[in-house]
Amino acid sequence: MMSRLFNPLCRSLALAAVFTAVGCSSTSPVKYAGIASASRMSPNTSDDSDRIPFRYAAPVDWSKYRSISIEPVDIYSGNDAQFNDLSVDERRQLAEYMRKKFEDVLAEKFITNPPAGAAPALKLKLTLTGADTTPQVIGTFTKFDLAGGPYNIVQSVRGGRGLMSGYVNFAVEVKDAGSNELLLAYLAEQYPNAMNVGATFGSLSAAETGIDKGAEQLLEKLRQ
Repeated sequence: MMSRLFNPLCRSLALAAVFTAVGCSSTSPVKYAGIASASRMSPNTSDDSDRIPFRYAAPVDWSKYRSISIEPVDIYSGNDAQFNDLSVDERRQLAEYMRKKFEDVLAEKFITNPPAGAAPALKLKLTLTGADTTPQVIGTFTKFDLAGGPYNIVQSVRGGRGLMSGYVNFAVEVKDAGSNELLLAYLAEQYPNAMNVGATFGSLSAAETGIDKGAEQLLEKLRQ
């Protein structure tokens, strides 16, 4: 009788150890060699350093800008990219989702893609530098089972990434459209809350949720 009870428990604990090792593996953005502004970035010491490890920021009065042009999203092709097993089509799908989401969110504050010559205006370049999918079924299962549930609850409180959860990495570069002066640049990693069950349905849903959060994060910065 006891062995029947302990065997599932042991299996769950073993799974927890494996999942924890996977969940703790580093996916954080690096200072990508192919991102021109990366050389100007420094380690971020602000409260959002867990999502934005590197950044550059010039003193800017964002309130003077009323419009922003959004360039097509680049898909990073350097050797230090972090796409794991994402196919070319999946990368393109995420890049298109990113362009539309950032445009929709930034439209809350700015006129997006204004006519040429509009001033003062901002110019936004986004580069998709990495992403991973969420394994179907198991990604949902780990929210509730004995192995993954407690870990995900702790990660949810901490703001950490959940077990077997996808993510997205990207570079943000904001310039003055007229002078081409770099005003803000950072490298970001985004992912859903560790207990977000909805973000486990669809292999790219977690990465797309990360893009949603990234767009809101940039809007907040441009409102400061």
